[in-house]
Amino acid sequence: MNTSKPSELLNPAADGQMIPRPEYPRPQFVRQGWMNLNGEWQFAIDQGVSGRTRGLVEAETLPERITVPFCPESRLSGIGNTDFMRCVWYKRSFALPPEAAGKRVFLNFGAVDYRTEAWVNGTSVGVHEGGYTSFTLEITDALKIGENLLTVCAEDDTRDGMQPTGKQSEKYESYGCFYTRTTGIWQTVWLEWASADSIAHVFLTPDAANDRLHIRADIRGGKGCTLHAQAMFGGEPAGEGEAKVGGDSVELTLPVIGGHYWNVGEPNLYDLRLTLTKDGQPTDTLESYFGLRTVRFDGMRFLINDRPIFQRLVLDQGFYPDGIYTAPSDDALRGDIELSMAMGFNGARLHQKVFEARYLYWADRLGYLCWGEMANWGLDYSRIDALSAFLKEWPDAVRRDYSAPSIIGWCPFNETWDVNGRRQCDAVLAQTYRLTKRLDPNRPCIDTSGNFHTESDIFDVHDYEQDPAEFRRRYGPGTEPIYERFPDRQLRKPGQPVFVSEYGGIRWNPDDLFGWGYGEGPKTAEEFLQRYRGMTEALLQNPDHFGFCYTQLTDVEQEVNGLYTYQRKPKFDPAVICAINSQPAACEKTEK
Repeated sequence: MNTSKPSELLNPAADGQMIPRPEYPRPQFVRQGWMNLNGEWQFAIDQGVSGRTRGLVEAETLPERITVPFCPESRLSGIGNTDFMRCVWYKRSFALPPEAAGKRVFLNFGAVDYRTEAWVNGTSVGVHEGGYTSFTLEITDALKIGENLLTVCAEDDTRDGMQPTGKQSEKYESYGCFYTRTTGIWQTVWLEWASADSIAHVFLTPDAANDRLHIRADIRGGKGCTLHAQAMFGGEPAGEGEAKVGGDSVELTLPVIGGHYWNVGEPNLYDLRLTLTKDGQPTDTLESYFGLRTVRFDGMRFLINDRPIFQRLVLDQGFYPDGIYTAPSDDALRGDIELSMAMGFNGARLHQKVFEARYLYWADRLGYLCWGEMANWGLDYSRIDALSAFLKEWPDAVRRDYSAPSIIGWCPFNETWDVNGRRQCDAVLAQTYRLTKRLDPNRPCIDTSGNFHTESDIFDVHDYEQDPAEFRRRYGPGTEPIYERFPDRQLRKPGQPVFVSEYGGIRWNPDDLFGWGYGEGPKTAEEFLQRYRGMTEALLQNPDHFGFCYTQLTDVEQEVNGLYTYQRKPKFDPAVICAINSQPAACEKTEK
């Protein structure tokens, strides 16, 4: 098996120069034949959305230059335009290497916000709607020998009401907990080539209780093919199996030996090679990995591999000073997880954004828990047609990240308050919850985090009360919790697991007295730590809670609720915060 890790699969530019974000972008689905298209592209802003009429598809050049994959609002892009951009255009040329000859060629986008159309040599190769999910377009028939011209148009209207935008500001400026917008390409763009018979997608379902892995692979072509699977751990064989392809997909169950289980801080990962063969010859090979682990609830306790784990989560917005939505480097993605772990957190809510696949790769490798979420703000969920807009993206987010062992739950919506005096459409949330459970019945799902639940596996609340005594009265041990703050809109089912999934948000930045935060900020660092300790210990000591989520990991622009600054500098000694967070939780000490 290939011993190089996905983070080492770097793809230099044609002239030998390293390009931005050169690492392989899809670490759990690695194909060796690929070309990274990041770097300098031609660029144009099209405020009138008139580029098609003005001939920008046919034009050989555009007036500006941009560094992909960074959005034009960011400094790293070289543009730095933070005004609204209704439409943007990109162009670049490429020549396929000789090894791609005779293969099917696919154009991949990590994410483009929001409506994307792409052309190769003037021929449209596809359209995609959704600003947060990856997509693939086959471009084989549009290619020619030698240089090929790729054109991309991205339309983006953050004030549409039918477009999920997350924390992107609908005003010119950033304000409160809304930040600089992201327009157009913001994740890696790359080409891949494969035989006519090839693997399109893989779903890996671990079954730790029975030491086996269930594999489902979607196949292109595949008639007369066989899928072979080989698992390894630490370079030693750990399981092998095969199944004949009988249609557009194939399934097999792979017994796994060794008993190496994935858990918090115990990131045991098996390597996996999948090979598609026809007449005894390989037609496609993918390198992957998996973690053996099972998640479930036992009453109020959350279990991983039948061991109670208290979720010490932090809210992570995934914003960067120089890249906005896009991390400046792969090391920065890993670094944010390590900053969180240094303060005693064992996971994060990946908030109002579908994070890069490489973030989950590092979470998998570090043993870090993640809740997969979607950027639902900006969507008018009082309208039933919001369901069709939301489902353009959410199922693809679940499918992309389904196999990541670090993902231990789904949360499609966050704080779906009533909109402009109109009640939220409960059917939008309920139908999304049901679809999520059909796509993934093995993980818990929260329909909408914080309030106005419709159908949910968990009852969670958000509470930014700043007085530790009052907070303990509400959620501490031996109290009658006030989970049902909206009794006319939501009721907790008896025995339903609960946790406070947002709390704290303590404003602290002595150098920025006008920064935004929740409530009145403390006067001293000592007061901050007393407040943090009081609220956190109340949640740790309540045996009916399976976790907490503190707001938040870092400051973001004008919001100064972070435990780190926006530049990732600690505001307090990480060891002090770690000691508070790492105290034994009551639910971890409770025996079955």
